[in-house]
Amino acid sequence: MARPTRKSPERGDARTRLLEAARDIIREKGFADTSVDDLCRAAGVTKGAFFHHFAGKQALGVAAANFWAETTTAFFAAAPYHEPTDPLERMFAYIAFRRSIIEGDIAGFTCLVGTMASEVHTSAPDIRDACGESIFGHAATLEADIAAAMEARGINEPSAASLARHTQAVIQGAFVLAKAGNDPALARESLDHLERYFRMLFNCREEDPNDDHHPA
Repeated sequence: MARPTRKSPERGDARTRLLEAARDIIREKGFADTSVDDLCRAAGVTKGAFFHHFAGKQALGVAAANFWAETTTAFFAAAPYHEPTDPLERMFAYIAFRRSIIEGDIAGFTCLVGTMASEVHTSAPDIRDACGESIFGHAATLEADIAAAMEARGINEPSAASLARHTQAVIQGAFVLAKAGNDPALARESLDHLERYFRMLFNCREEDPNDDHHPA
């Protein structure tokens, strides 16, 4: 990205504005239906500025996937689910956090890279691979906690990597259900089931404040 100068002070921000526009518009309209004109209009830049930063729409797609990975990595790194000392409780906190951010317009909480990967996985392998790096990269951030929780509780399978990928399969599927039913509650429901699965796998249950059972 070119550095801003006195002659072109806007240049340093144009690329970021285009990437932010891509993040929002593609989640709403899809990659195929998002035009360069749409992106330039939303970013407030000219087509010349677009082609200064990107060779074309496919290059923009790859850059948008990388931009998503960078910004969401920082977002999740600062999230509160890292606070519990028990790694399994951190996993439950992660699921709860993912559930809590499923709100508002569907386009606003769904995943850019999941949206693009499902649309262009055969037609644009460069974009697909960039999306895969983002999704699998985020899954990898969960592996250490899952592995530690499994070791502490004597669970040997499935692998921590497989379980981490499963969390993303559920989350991405939850977004599809929300879109298909036009209802964010369907996505939250899937996260509830994901938590139940982890609790059954790790032989623990959620405390019920209405449970008045006391051991004899």
